[in-house]
Amino acid sequence: MEHNMLTLDFWQDAVTYEGHTMPTGSLGCSVLNIPEETISTLDELCAPLNRFMGTLQAGMPDARLLPAARESAIQILDALVAIPPFSYLDRDFYAKGIEDAFTPDGVKDFQAYTLALMTGGLNAETTAQHRRGILLGRLTPVLAQLGFSLREYKKEMTIFAEKLNGSEVERTPDGFATCFGEYFRPERIGSWMDTTNISVQYVSAVLPGDETPRLVKRMHFVSFVGMLRADLFEGLCVGHAPKKCPICGRWFLTTNARHTKYCGGLAPGDKLGRTCRQIGNLRGREQRELADDHPLKMIYERRLNTINRSVSRGSLDRETSAVMKKLAKDKLLRAISDSEYAKGGYAQEMEQDALLKEATAKM
Repeated sequence: MEHNMLTLDFWQDAVTYEGHTMPTGSLGCSVLNIPEETISTLDELCAPLNRFMGTLQAGMPDARLLPAARESAIQILDALVAIPPFSYLDRDFYAKGIEDAFTPDGVKDFQAYTLALMTGGLNAETTAQHRRGILLGRLTPVLAQLGFSLREYKKEMTIFAEKLNGSEVERTPDGFATCFGEYFRPERIGSWMDTTNISVQYVSAVLPGDETPRLVKRMHFVSFVGMLRADLFEGLCVGHAPKKCPICGRWFLTTNARHTKYCGGLAPGDKLGRTCRQIGNLRGREQRELADDHPLKMIYERRLNTINRSVSRGSLDRETSAVMKKLAKDKLLRAISDSEYAKGGYAQEMEQDALLKEATAKM
């Protein structure tokens, strides 16, 4: 289970992929962040594999296309291991499998395996004998269609994720289910949403970092689209869903009903190396401090009103009132930046008599 690029283990609210356990929905969420430029690069790398795949599926594999297809597969693997969540893949393990399968012997094994499958001569012994051919037949379409698969997934799931990201959606399993039902109506469900190419097993497995066997739901897929889609939807079932960070614009996974607004990644362009969450908290505090109903500001506004009334009644001259207003503004700014002062002497120093006494002494 540590080496199977199209198999997931689900247990409670976690998913295990390539020997790594994470919150369910993490894989499907990560792919939403893959740039279009990266997918276009994968498209170019897939071209030689697609040409070879055409001859393979037609039953007449062209050996002349094999070297280019093998090199294409290695280049795709190298590109994948630099892209989350495919960075969990063991590059050396899969590279060895590609080098073993994309060979003339691999092609012969594939043809023999296909013949045995068609004539009913397949058994455990012959399956083991044709291991390289089976691997060739499985790896070729998965890697050849990778760019197309990722683009199709992002095209549909990004729109759906934007719906989930809306403020009106309750970030609970019930809220996500309602949003899912409203979006994925029968007319929107295309052939790539079918589940006919998925097999499910229930097995006892020891998860990474654990010692106790767990009864997990093990799902095997034939394409990355099916795997990523299942992970995202399984995440919705337990209350996990994508959220877009308003600072960096990247998608991250929320795992509870709290309206987490910012991701924990580094904020782009921030010279201090702060995270989006740190920047967001500062922005949130600034917005709260600027609000008209902020407690500190309300004290300041009330004092300005009493000073103006005193001036209009003739009990306070304009020169003294100007000094008092300047002192009050300075105290407000200090209270905003100094929480200890805000909790301590701010309110007392903002009393009318205290301000008048301080202004008189200053004058």
